[in-house]
Amino acid sequence: MSSLQAAKSEAALETQSSSCSTVVVHTGEPSPLRKIISVSSIAAGIQFGWALQLSLLTPYVQLLGIPHKWASLIWLCGPISGMLVQPTVGYYSDRCTSRFGRRRPFIVSGAVLVAVAGLLIGYAADLGQLAGDRLDEAVKVRAIWFFALGFWILDVANNTLQGPCRAFLADLAAGDARKTRTANAFFSFFMAVGNVLGYAAGSYTNLHKMFPFTMTKACDVYCANLKSCFFLSIVLLLLLTVVSLYYVKDKQWSPEKEDSDVKTPFFGEILGAFKVMERPMWMLIIVTALNWIAWFPFLLFDTDWMGREVYGGDSAGTEIPKRLYNQGVHVGALGLMLNAIVLGIMSLGVEWISRKMGGAKRLWGVVNFILAVCLGMTVLVSKLADDHRRTAGEFAGPTDGIRAGALTLFAILGIPLAVTFSIPFALASIISSSSGAGQGLSLGVLNLAIVIPQLVVSLGAGPFDSFFGGGNLPGFVVGAIAAAISGVVALTVLP
Repeated sequence: MSSLQAAKSEAALETQSSSCSTVVVHTGEPSPLRKIISVSSIAAGIQFGWALQLSLLTPYVQLLGIPHKWASLIWLCGPISGMLVQPTVGYYSDRCTSRFGRRRPFIVSGAVLVAVAGLLIGYAADLGQLAGDRLDEAVKVRAIWFFALGFWILDVANNTLQGPCRAFLADLAAGDARKTRTANAFFSFFMAVGNVLGYAAGSYTNLHKMFPFTMTKACDVYCANLKSCFFLSIVLLLLLTVVSLYYVKDKQWSPEKEDSDVKTPFFGEILGAFKVMERPMWMLIIVTALNWIAWFPFLLFDTDWMGREVYGGDSAGTEIPKRLYNQGVHVGALGLMLNAIVLGIMSLGVEWISRKMGGAKRLWGVVNFILAVCLGMTVLVSKLADDHRRTAGEFAGPTDGIRAGALTLFAILGIPLAVTFSIPFALASIISSSSGAGQGLSLGVLNLAIVIPQLVVSLGAGPFDSFFGGGNLPGFVVGAIAAAISGVVALTVLP
């Protein structure tokens, strides 16, 4: 880290390097911390919606009629849009000459798209009924199509928002390595705030009473709560976006005259970025990819695990199994809220703990082993819950001790998640500045190390789990192994 910090502090400007063109940005002095915090706060609005995705949408698609083993396919939109959207947005935001600045137009566009997507998802069942779905149908095909459309738009919007937000923070840090890490730590903190709000909303079963119009013939209590959650998410994101972008100005960028007529095709720029990428960035991508292979099975199916393995419910079963499943999902949302609280506290201490441990790579390596142990412990919790049902009855539900054990795992996982949300992005910003790469494009390239593992998990998790008898544990075990490998690689190959 010391060599990267030295190179970072020497940089007086940031250069977007490629085979044919350059983008020069005079960074100047770092912006005040209050402006960095203001832009970081947008993450709370982004993550509110993401928390709703993680806690409520996998169970919801199963209630619409998609079987468990195919539910993961709905998440394909995330990695596909991430592979295409974030590098594209990063590339064009590095070169945007709008009078409103380089990053702000993309952030505003993403926020508007989130609002459109939230309404489509919330009203999917109602729109499906209007399009011809019958209420007594087990599989509501038209509602699923509306839901999938909204889901894809939501992921495109999130990718349009997150990349420019992080790049804007790197612009505000203006080449200062410590401020870059601090900015990403605050971004992680506000992600935790959004998580807390999202998971709290998802775990509150009477939220629909605030919006009585949300319950319709096609939309039951669970659906109405989901709809109400997205209303709150849209309002929060739009409010934070407007306030932050009004307060923090984004300077208009103008290309150098001698380079204004030189154009490099977008895909040529992406390939050029890989060709000139130095070893530290490659190592960072490898560790990040392994890390997210570990995370995604749990992030996509954590509340489903609570409903199925811990509570013994079934989203497609009779009334009692379905009720148990819904109880488990809501308790899982509570667990995710505890996870977010720990995530927020840990985010504020990442910079300090990293210095005490002798560097970011040591901290990242150690917390990956914590992740591996917690994912492995899900097997023990599931086994205890299953043994209890064998003796107390099929619909007994978990004991207080089993429930507490599961919630404890959720909470502890907030520690490695805080590091995952901050350290890789800070390292990418530092490496890109020291090597002369543009922030937007570099963060877009790093995003490929996140979305490709998500693509693998989305395609393979359902069939893989079914091959081993169904449920979520096979994917969690693979995640534990990947986390352990990621910890070893982080400690041994990162600079």
